[in-house]
Amino acid sequence: MKKQKSRFTKKKATELLRLLFEESPESQYNVKDIFRLLDAKTHPAKMIVMDCLSELVFDDVLACDGHGNYRIAARKQIMEGTFRRNQRGHNAFLPDDGGKSILVAERNSLHALDGDRVRVQMLARRKSYTREAQVVEVLQRAKDTFVGKLQIERDYAFLITESRTLAQDIFIPQRFLAGGKDGDIAVVKIMEWPRDAKSPVGKVVDILGRQGDNDAEMNAILAEFDLPYSYPARVVAAAQNIRDGVTPAEIACREDFRHVTTFTIDPHDAKDFDDAISLRRIDDDTYEVGVHIADVTFYVHEGDIIDKEAQSRATSIYLVDRTIPMLPERLCNELCSLRQDEEKLTFSAIFRMTAEGKVLSWHPARTVIRSNRRFTYEEVQWLLEKRGEASAEDLQHPAPLPSPDGRAAAEQYADELILLNKLAKCLRAQRFQRGAIGFDRPEVRFDVDEKGHPIGTYVKQAKDANKLVEEFMLLANRSVATHIGAPASNPPLDFPGQPLATPAKRTRKTFVYRIHDVPDPEKLLKLSGFISTWGYKVRTEGSKQDVSRSLNSLLENVKGKKEEGVVEMVVLRTMMKARYDVKNIGHYGLMFDYYTHFTSPIRRYPDMMVHRLLARYLDGGRSANPQKYEELCEHSSAQEQLAESAERASIKYKQVEFLADRLGQEFDGTVSGVTDFGLYVQIDENWCEGLVPLRDLADDYYEFDERNFCLIGRRSRKRYALGDKVRIRVERANIEKRQLDFSIIEK
Repeated sequence: MKKQKSRFTKKKATELLRLLFEESPESQYNVKDIFRLLDAKTHPAKMIVMDCLSELVFDDVLACDGHGNYRIAARKQIMEGTFRRNQRGHNAFLPDDGGKSILVAERNSLHALDGDRVRVQMLARRKSYTREAQVVEVLQRAKDTFVGKLQIERDYAFLITESRTLAQDIFIPQRFLAGGKDGDIAVVKIMEWPRDAKSPVGKVVDILGRQGDNDAEMNAILAEFDLPYSYPARVVAAAQNIRDGVTPAEIACREDFRHVTTFTIDPHDAKDFDDAISLRRIDDDTYEVGVHIADVTFYVHEGDIIDKEAQSRATSIYLVDRTIPMLPERLCNELCSLRQDEEKLTFSAIFRMTAEGKVLSWHPARTVIRSNRRFTYEEVQWLLEKRGEASAEDLQHPAPLPSPDGRAAAEQYADELILLNKLAKCLRAQRFQRGAIGFDRPEVRFDVDEKGHPIGTYVKQAKDANKLVEEFMLLANRSVATHIGAPASNPPLDFPGQPLATPAKRTRKTFVYRIHDVPDPEKLLKLSGFISTWGYKVRTEGSKQDVSRSLNSLLENVKGKKEEGVVEMVVLRTMMKARYDVKNIGHYGLMFDYYTHFTSPIRRYPDMMVHRLLARYLDGGRSANPQKYEELCEHSSAQEQLAESAERASIKYKQVEFLADRLGQEFDGTVSGVTDFGLYVQIDENWCEGLVPLRDLADDYYEFDERNFCLIGRRSRKRYALGDKVRIRVERANIEKRQLDFSIIEK
């Protein structure tokens, strides 16, 4: 295509885009291809192209597949895809081809629920109206059980839900109440939804408890996301029958680390210790560091009843006040937990390192260990700070004083802890030198009373003790992935270790990788435009390392500034989600060519898969079935997202519960989100977040500027933007809906 010499305008860009796609109707182009073909080299020109692409997608001229690839939108009269419900009735159909979503009015929804796979028929388009479709068949329900509050009438009942997946409450005949009482929180399964009925018909399958009861509310959150809130008795019984496998015969088959200094470092309230670190001096400049991981797959065999339950769960779930484990307690807290002064079976990565953190060699091994001490992060952090080994940032915010016993133990192993901390800092420096991105965002946590009611908040920040453990776990994960995945003829130059086979015999074997894709170019451009408000810049093109170093520089430059939190948040939104896959593309955030999850088999099923595959290949086994593991990867990634959603919901519930005791009180806050229906504000003191509804900004008519994340008053030009400091009052706390409403007192 001929390059443009004249002024680059929106009209010209639209013409060029139409011409490009009309000349190659079968082709698709990503954003970088389009910039190159249209000769859009400057940031303003690229933003013009992005605007034109958005409008062409909105007008149904182009389609985008969600990975940044654009092509001509070829719409059929009958299509299949996903139904998305909106409580206001403006439902959407998302076609499988990745094109623009299509409006489905409630009257045309055929009782489809959020997430259902459906077949639709396009309706004739009226002039000046958006395109519409009607559902002609529900192909597959996304879910058929729902949680809510029972409202019982004389001869029947309804389940009142706050779920956006249902347009109507569920009708329950009296004979299907299962003893439920008015106001109970219940789980109900939809049995049928007749075409001419206003509400679906369901039956109660479980009573969780009374509304407001903490256990009932937490279980309701789990049920809402189709996550388990109890453990099957038959699985618990199977676990109880497992015997301890530490026998003389088994020890003889393993490398013995029982007499090497070894310890665990975990949160103070942890019960399942799935990783330990050992340290042994080889000579004046060489050390052996062992990363020892609970050998869960020694006890849990593929396909047995415990394995099937773990596979279904895929992950442990961490709510505000409880953990819902992936494995039965007999395994996660007893047999597999690397408890102090107990002999345990482990699967280990053994490293030989210099004092400067260079890995000279390593090997995986089945081992047996005996932990000398169970440390908490606080105990190790206290020692590092006392000895002046902690970072300057940590020294500004000292760790709380541990118990006398904890201080004495830390002093006893001071040399080992200090050396490991120095090695971890070397590993971390190497990682960032390669271009890893540094996200250390703090998290809000709650102090709760014996009934689970929140009585205070605190912020959890990763300190040097946390980073010590993190770096060695990253090293082990990377080592195992590289061992299996790196072609023998072309190993990573900075990574030692023997491949599993000679180059002539080497074939790439099926494996489970933890992958993280490069940022979406469109989101990078939006980020660049957004941060320019404060005078910052970020690279949107170049090598992976160039872009990551630019992002790191940005994160470093905003530290301590008022816009720090909001810039970090927008940078995070620019990143892709990490996931599991058998096809390796590397991990962008960590800047590793090969990465997996090996170090937490007690709480993650992919780690169990990795243990089994590694053992299989070390024994000379053939490559595993890739389709089977791809399906397991997809399931594990989906379950991980559900678990994270449940965790966020539990935090939100506790935020609402906490501020319900503080109605009418005023706080300083920061605008943390801007939407077309209002502002989200995070309170500086306790990190609770609530909404200032647009209707409560009554001093002007506000318009939403999506590109700059702000609301602008049409008359006054008053502006509310991400990062703005405001004074708010807590107006409403709806515990059922997990919603907080604030009003702005002053800006």
